[in-house]
Amino acid sequence: MPVTLDPAVTPEAIEARSFAIIDAELPEPRPFAGPLWEVARRCIHALGDTAILPDLRLGQCALERGVAALRAGKPVFTDTRMAAAGLPARRMDRLGVPVLPLMGLAGVGEAARARGVTRAAAGIRMIADRLAGAIVLIGNAPTALLALLEELEGRPAEAGPALIVGMPVGFVNAAQSKELLAQSPWPHFTLLGRKGGSAAAASCVNALAELALREQE
Repeated sequence: MPVTLDPAVTPEAIEARSFAIIDAELPEPRPFAGPLWEVARRCIHALGDTAILPDLRLGQCALERGVAALRAGKPVFTDTRMAAAGLPARRMDRLGVPVLPLMGLAGVGEAARARGVTRAAAGIRMIADRLAGAIVLIGNAPTALLALLEELEGRPAEAGPALIVGMPVGFVNAAQSKELLAQSPWPHFTLLGRKGGSAAAASCVNALAELALREQE
């Protein structure tokens, strides 16, 4: 059987062609428009799955707060080094945004063992006093998202993150943690159900970074 290859070969052409395919496969009317569609489309692109669209939860307030945080150079905390690697310096450095994986915190392993929890959950506890105005990106560890929501319980809005991107993947408490996030008052992006991952979560922040850079220019 003959195979027809797409002529796009450069990174820029491949991305543009991918977005064009997504747009064609998901014609208007869509549940998101404008900048929110840019976020949704990048997430779909990261997973290679247009079927996730109905399960995406993206809010305009969350988008605006996330862009503002990036423009202000606020930190992005990630649950894994993989998620941090998904936020390229060509975007984050231009915005002056530090990307800080919880796995890189000094003593996080010891804290996890002492508490009998995952390192991601222990890392959330360690940055509890640094959350105000930051972006928290969780793509792998439901335990981190659950610890974050517990840590934020009862806090005033100004003491919480500007945005939580909660998209942990898996079978144990991934769906439950995201449902709790969706029910929470905190500005968030999430993908309901078991699907998610570091690439999907990072893609949302990359979309916001593109928007922030566009405003900057």
